[in-house]
Amino acid sequence: MDSFFPINIYDKFLKQGSKLLGFEENNIRVVVGLDFGTTYSGFAYCHVSDEGNICSNDVWSGNVGQLKTNTVLQYDDEYNNVKLWGAPALVKRQSRSRTRKQKNSGNDKPVELFKLHLGDLLDEFKPKLPVDYKKAITDYLREIGKVIKEIIDTRWLKIDYFENVLLIITVPAEFSEKAKAIMRICAFDAGLIKEKYSTNLRFTTEPEAAAIYCMKNLERQNLAQPGTNFMIVDCGGGTVDLTTRKLVSHNQLGEITERSGDFCGSTFVDAEFIKYLRKKLGDEPMDLLRDNNYGQMQYLVQQFCENGKILFTGDDPDFLYELDIRETVPTLEQYVIDDAIRKTLDNDEWIIEIDFKTMESIFNPVVQKILQLIKTQLDNAHETCSAMFLVGGFSESKYLQKKVKQKFSSQVNFISVPTQPTAAISRGAAIYGLSIRLNDLNNIGNDDNMRCIISSRVLKYTYGVKFEPKWKVGDPIHRKVHGDRIEKFDCLATRGTKMDINQEIKRSHVPIHSEQKTMFFKLYYTEEYAGTYCDDPGMKLLGNFTIDLPGSGIDRIVLLGITFGKMEIIATAKNKQTGQSYKTTFKFNFDD
Repeated sequence: MDSFFPINIYDKFLKQGSKLLGFEENNIRVVVGLDFGTTYSGFAYCHVSDEGNICSNDVWSGNVGQLKTNTVLQYDDEYNNVKLWGAPALVKRQSRSRTRKQKNSGNDKPVELFKLHLGDLLDEFKPKLPVDYKKAITDYLREIGKVIKEIIDTRWLKIDYFENVLLIITVPAEFSEKAKAIMRICAFDAGLIKEKYSTNLRFTTEPEAAAIYCMKNLERQNLAQPGTNFMIVDCGGGTVDLTTRKLVSHNQLGEITERSGDFCGSTFVDAEFIKYLRKKLGDEPMDLLRDNNYGQMQYLVQQFCENGKILFTGDDPDFLYELDIRETVPTLEQYVIDDAIRKTLDNDEWIIEIDFKTMESIFNPVVQKILQLIKTQLDNAHETCSAMFLVGGFSESKYLQKKVKQKFSSQVNFISVPTQPTAAISRGAAIYGLSIRLNDLNNIGNDDNMRCIISSRVLKYTYGVKFEPKWKVGDPIHRKVHGDRIEKFDCLATRGTKMDINQEIKRSHVPIHSEQKTMFFKLYYTEEYAGTYCDDPGMKLLGNFTIDLPGSGIDRIVLLGITFGKMEIIATAKNKQTGQSYKTTFKFNFDD
């Protein structure tokens, strides 16, 4: 699959005299920070005239008081239309009498964890979905978008959503450029933006948004001094993402090492719980429950979370979670056919006792991954880290907090969970949106990025384009193409490099033929720190640039500029002599 996508989204927002055209002539009046999570989602919003009054939405389907709702959908029988979404889409407890009469019908099977399909994750860890994951993401964004639009219409009568609202969507640190491109397309299909390339949608990473939110906590601890380094550990449902930031002047944050992350969020503790039940009951009963009664398996996990996972602190050696199979998931009993297992369960009245050591064994594979991520991030920073903030839903786990403090309190003086950690990302995204609005209003085409709260980012990949210099002695003979040429990787930016957000990498190119009307470039990326050829191991094609070339002659020197420090790659092309801007489009490669 591929898709045309204008990577130069600033082409039509050029500086015109003293007037800067960004965000549709900078008509932004409201900023919305949307935390689209693996298991829970929420948003915060703020009017630009009242920047100190950021509001977190806490009303979902008539229920008041929750800062997030479940990232879950229920479809009709044909899986075409959404029946329910959020908390109402969760399956409720099934009575034993109903269990005897019928299985779950298809139309009450919840669709969840679809965001995991955007990550670089083994297929065995991605949920099987009855719909394409992009449809599920689009449908969910459409539903939560209705709530966003309704609130804006209610609060501010004269606000035009598509003209006056800046939407910031947060993504995991591990998301690739392609994943962000898919998110942008889904947001467009969901009606959250008017055009695919609209600058009224921006992205930031989840740990970056959390870092912005936690800046005030530095002030409370008298750590808000230029040069202070602090780490964010964003513990979500699917991923745990980390970033280490340096506080610089004027309330700006720079990134001092690569942001990192892995798939070790709270849902993977749930997966360990299911693994434990497989050991107790056998694989076949659990497979049958998953395949025939998925909603009841989901309810089983819900009960484990409420009565086991959340309550486990690691402090009480007498901890005990009693899982009553007949009460919680009665369907499961009929799937257990092994005589020995049935006998044991009959003797225990179909109650499985999960004690302290068992719960630790369920938590520890996931917690150990998180601890290793933190250690690696601290080691890579090569500087003192003064504070660490745990945010996200999983950060509220007392057991996880305990293990992090035990492991790192000797290295980091201040380890804390901020107020409302589940809202940290959406609120930080809103603050970020307010700052980039000011930055783009004042600094498009200007090297001064002091108005933006994020001053720099560290690249997670090495980027470059394919080019064809002349083949020379010593080059591999089998790589000779087009008579006397060789295809090589021309590195533009190296992984681990700190880039200012407006820093542009420039390259000059000339057309091969005098009547050439277009110029093509293939943009590649790799996790390695260098590359020679575009088919080196780990090298991937991100997509293709197409630059329109008006006029004629081989003396039309094209200056290609690419900005990697923003959350989405931005490219410009212009005639080096005249300054004339050329139309630049980008075709993403979605095949890898």
